[in-house]
Amino acid sequence: MPILKSLGVADSKVSRAGTLPGRSSRNPFEDVPGLEEEETGRLGSLPNGTSCGRRATLEKLAGLSPFRLGWAPGRRAGSPGHGHGQSRSFLGRVLPPGMRRSSADFGLLARLQGSRAQADEEAPGEAAGRLAFLRLGRGPKPRRASLAERVVPAGEAAPEPPPKAREPPKMKEPLSVLEILSLIQQRELARADEHILELEAEELASSGGGAPGPPQVEGAGGGRRARDVALLYEALQRELWALVRETLAGPGLGLGAGAGAVAQLGQVLVQEEAADGRRGPGAARKLRTRWAEAVARAARERLEAAAPGAPGGLAAQLEALRARLLEDMGMVRGRLAPAYPAGLGAFGVYLRGYHGALADWLGAAARRRLPLADRYALLHWHHQVYPREVLGLVDMVALENGELGPLLSPGTVRGLEDECVTDVKAQTRAALLRALQEDEEHWGSAEGTPSSLAQDVCELLEEHTERAPRISQEFGERMAHCCLGGLAEFLQSFQQRVERFHENPGVRELLPDTYISRTIALVNCGPPLRALAERLARLGPPESEPAREAAASALDRVTRLCHRVLADLLFQELQPHFNKLMRRKWLSSPEALDGIVGTLGAQALALRRMQDEPYQALVAELHRRALVEYVKPLLRGRLRCRSARTRSRVAGRLREDAAQLQRLFRRLESPASWLDAVVPHLAEVLQLEDTPSIQVEVGVLVRDYPDIRRKHVAALLDIRGLRSTAARHEILAVARDLELSEGGALEPPRDRAFFADIPVPRPPFCLGLPLVLGCLPPSRLARPSLAGLACLRPPSPTRPRAQR
Repeated sequence: MPILKSLGVADSKVSRAGTLPGRSSRNPFEDVPGLEEEETGRLGSLPNGTSCGRRATLEKLAGLSPFRLGWAPGRRAGSPGHGHGQSRSFLGRVLPPGMRRSSADFGLLARLQGSRAQADEEAPGEAAGRLAFLRLGRGPKPRRASLAERVVPAGEAAPEPPPKAREPPKMKEPLSVLEILSLIQQRELARADEHILELEAEELASSGGGAPGPPQVEGAGGGRRARDVALLYEALQRELWALVRETLAGPGLGLGAGAGAVAQLGQVLVQEEAADGRRGPGAARKLRTRWAEAVARAARERLEAAAPGAPGGLAAQLEALRARLLEDMGMVRGRLAPAYPAGLGAFGVYLRGYHGALADWLGAAARRRLPLADRYALLHWHHQVYPREVLGLVDMVALENGELGPLLSPGTVRGLEDECVTDVKAQTRAALLRALQEDEEHWGSAEGTPSSLAQDVCELLEEHTERAPRISQEFGERMAHCCLGGLAEFLQSFQQRVERFHENPGVRELLPDTYISRTIALVNCGPPLRALAERLARLGPPESEPAREAAASALDRVTRLCHRVLADLLFQELQPHFNKLMRRKWLSSPEALDGIVGTLGAQALALRRMQDEPYQALVAELHRRALVEYVKPLLRGRLRCRSARTRSRVAGRLREDAAQLQRLFRRLESPASWLDAVVPHLAEVLQLEDTPSIQVEVGVLVRDYPDIRRKHVAALLDIRGLRSTAARHEILAVARDLELSEGGALEPPRDRAFFADIPVPRPPFCLGLPLVLGCLPPSRLARPSLAGLACLRPPSPTRPRAQR
């Protein structure tokens, strides 16, 4: 169908005066020279390539675009006409007013493409030839005046145009599905979501779920529109979650497009949450929940990419995770969270997403078979590093409210701790026995190799007892109890091997200095191991007390055995000097005691290599044994005092020796100061003359040394030559009364015993003969001339034990 030609522009060479507007002729053979070229130059060509010349068809107009009107400068694509009488696009004339173009409209355009293509093929060739033939034989057509020249005569001013009438408000034409999809692809997400919500409302209205909608295009039912809404929501969510990933994976958001895109994401979430309130629980799309899931997925991808297989094992991977968490949470708090609407709680969503992703990563790591070092690293990171160095640097509100929860379940943590305890028990037991075996191989060697057994044992156990408490207090208690049990077992084996070492006859073949050095080295293992056992008992639960006692008992037996060996070696050397005591030469010469003091002082230099605690115990034992060996010959009756002068000389000599021994052991730092008074007390008993004074002194002896017995007092009275039966009975009654009063008391401990280690001979027989014979000791009665006298004595009635 032909269309009207546009008005031409008047030629400047033709006079405009007196011209009237004429009507163009409908005769196809009339032609105006230059008009066709002028219109072609002004209109140009159509978008489909067809020249927009003198003629146009409906197919050519439809070939422009289903979203455009005819060519007009300043017209917006898809906008309605300027007035009710103005023509709209082809699809606008086909569709009823207000109806949204859908994907079905483009089928109609495809059907129009065929006829338009035929017209395009004909237009450039045949039409141009036909017009050229019609112009043959005709001259140039006279120029017609323009409309303005015909209306306004030449020389007159043109009248002012009438004021334009106010145009009615333009009706907003709904966007098509493809236009909404284009908005999504351009990431105008908030605007696209608004149009999707409108399209969804139309679909509900057309399906009877809401207000009745506008009339539908034939073939475009509600089912097609529902599918369009679903596809648009899928595209929208793809862009939303891609934006979540990109904002986390990028180097950081600036103040430009990145922050604006995140703001649009937040606006979409707010719009959809409001729409879910209108939809109801069954039809809610819950984009806010899916956003949290998308954040969790993006966080999981970030964490997996941070430590896929970092060199250095699990500890290095955990360090990489810590760095990634700090980096990402810093970016979320500083840049991403402020771009979201405040009501969404974006920072909490990101924190929970990372926390959940981290929990999954750690749970997968805990299910693998890990070595002991990796289990320690995992537990320490779970209990200490993550709460202190990650959550401690971010907002703690979610943590304090209990929203995050634990990274690993209590059962998983307990399982990891059980595996650690089991592995530590097995590994330390094997390592301790191996260290003991290696050290024992050097005990019998002549080389003075220093022992490092105690140091090795402490290092093996402290490695675990120091790491476990840093993880948690409960785990530290369990590990301390485990290590204490292993230490007790090791010390029992150590005690047995020390006993075998000293019982081995081949050890005696070693040089004395080597043997003493080796024994001192074994004793020196006691203090550090004892301190370790005490510390483990303090760290462990109350159930650790039996293991501590077993460890202490094993160390005590080792220490006592080594002290006895050293003391025996020393007193073997001192015994010749002790044999010279309590004889007549001893009263006039200090040679014997000088030998004792000199030997003890020389051996003390070697004992100084012992640590303080066992050294003081050994010196105290040497102090006690030295005084026992000093007093023993006195109570055995090696010396008899038959006069007051002799008793005074013996008492004076005892005091001098006691002072010299006291100075020696004070110089050796002996803690057994309670022994200093025993010899002076004995000297007082020997020197005193009146019975009451002797009774008082005996009472002091019994009080200070509760292991003294009446036989010791009787032997002392025999030495001073006290023969009076009444006086002896009164003095011995003091010891008897004290024995009876303390009969239920416990025996003094080994380190406080003195007289218990001093045996005394049996009391002499008192015969019914003159005093000289009746008081003779049994050794004198063994002579042949007196042997039969004991048999002639009639048996005496049995006396109570308390009167003996």
